[in-house]
Amino acid sequence: MRFDQHTVVLLVRPPDPPELPLDAVDRLQNAHLAHQAGLVEQGALLAAGPFLGADDDRLRGFAVLSVDPEMARELYANDPAVRAGRLVVQVMSWMVPEGNVRFEQVPVPRSMLEAASGD
Repeated sequence: MRFDQHTVVLLVRPPDPPELPLDAVDRLQNAHLAHQAGLVEQGALLAAGPFLGADDDRLRGFAVLSVDPEMARELYANDPAVRAGRLVVQVMSWMVPEGNVRFEQVPVPRSMLEAASGD
């Protein structure tokens, strides 16, 4: 059997994230979304999104990338939320039977306003 290999990034809230005013958190979230949209435009990010209702509320999001794990670490080191200490990343390879998972190019939000608009 043949397998496809992808790189997975778990976005995790650290035990001691810096406290920020709400407006700074909002700006940081917008910068995080813009960063991820840029990774989509570069062809590095295949899919990403937040977790809802996780058993462990430190788990914030999941991303699947088309690059190797080392490059994924480099790309996410530049994520504004990671640089600010609000998120840390856990990076690993994910193998699935060849053709089992397909990724389509779809628009991604560059800000919370776009995410909330539903367009």
